[in-house]
Amino acid sequence: MLTRAETYRPPAHAQEALHEEITADYDDMIYAETSAEVMRRRRLFLAKWRMKCRGVAGSLEEAGDRLFTFSRLPKSQRKSARTTNAIERLYEGFKRRIKTQTVLPSAETAAMLFWSLRASGQITMRKVDGWHSLGEPPASMHLDLVA
Repeated sequence: MLTRAETYRPPAHAQEALHEEITADYDDMIYAETSAEVMRRRRLFLAKWRMKCRGVAGSLEEAGDRLFTFSRLPKSQRKSARTTNAIERLYEGFKRRIKTQTVLPSAETAAMLFWSLRASGQITMRKVDGWHSLGEPPASMHLDLVA
């Protein structure tokens, strides 16, 4: 399991000596309590890193608002929306079960195999944190569903 510090990797153009500080600042930003606080910390992050390492700030600016779509969801859902861990776990489980087969003949075959593995319990889906609040609408800010 990854720790918070291992979930974010600073851009390759950042000096190795700055990676730990960049990661700490990034984590501080995305784990803020409210959407407004995330945006406030984002501005602080950008102001600080434009001076220290322009590439880091440029990378965050390039990602744009889509990177922070999770912050508009109810707090209970943010952990699941902020990471791709659930998707990666399914993918790894599926890949582990089919590695003896070189090629699946079609997308339909892959889908049937996936759902049969899921139905038999050979691969499991992680429960989405905040599932009980999935019916709640996101914050009134525009929600970018493409992100």
